[in-house]
Amino acid sequence: MTDLSQPDAHILVVDDDERIRDLLKKFLARHDYWVTTARDAAHARKLLEGLEFDLLVVDVMMPGEDGFALTRDLTDRITTPILLLTARGDADDRIRGLEVGADDYLPKPFEPRELLLRINAILRRVPKETNANEPPKTLHMGAIRYDMTRGELWHGQEMIRLTATENALMRIFSARPNEPVSRTQLVADLGRDDGQAQERAVDVQITRLRRKIEADPKTPRYLQTVRGAGYMLAPD
Repeated sequence: MTDLSQPDAHILVVDDDERIRDLLKKFLARHDYWVTTARDAAHARKLLEGLEFDLLVVDVMMPGEDGFALTRDLTDRITTPILLLTARGDADDRIRGLEVGADDYLPKPFEPRELLLRINAILRRVPKETNANEPPKTLHMGAIRYDMTRGELWHGQEMIRLTATENALMRIFSARPNEPVSRTQLVADLGRDDGQAQERAVDVQITRLRRKIEADPKTPRYLQTVRGAGYMLAPD
């Protein structure tokens, strides 16, 4: 069987349950991941001050600062993708997780193999480093510009932070400007399973992305909804 993991990726697992922390650390280590664990949000913050991670796996239900609050704060300051572990069957919690900036969610209880698949899907969406000498390919959306070469969104001299999923969406849309992309196709391009829940998750990510590129997200000029066809990026 082909190993799906990406060697040398460093993952931070944040969960107040010591048993789960240990299980995830052992399982992911067997798949060539480097794993660090944190017992709560405060512990995670201390680790983040001195270490860099490729992905965070964060439990929602933690004492003190919960996973939602931690994710909301971190996504305002860092671009590291976050996978939330949510309560089983609680769709509202999963959508809320996406709204605060998580890249994906996984309901408990889960199969470790599914966690591995989702981690790899997220890491594949993270922009890879490019040749610094490669000329930029840029799309303009009013005061906003997207550097297609480096996967960066800018407003003047200020870079706008994108989650890995938001950046993946920008790459998908910028590869076919002025062409509608269906929600089903977006789900497939993001490497997710089929289903209405995943399409709803895409809708949430589109809403978040619009807040970053539109002057008025409620009446989008650039990231448009095309009735019956999906979404379309219409740059200047």
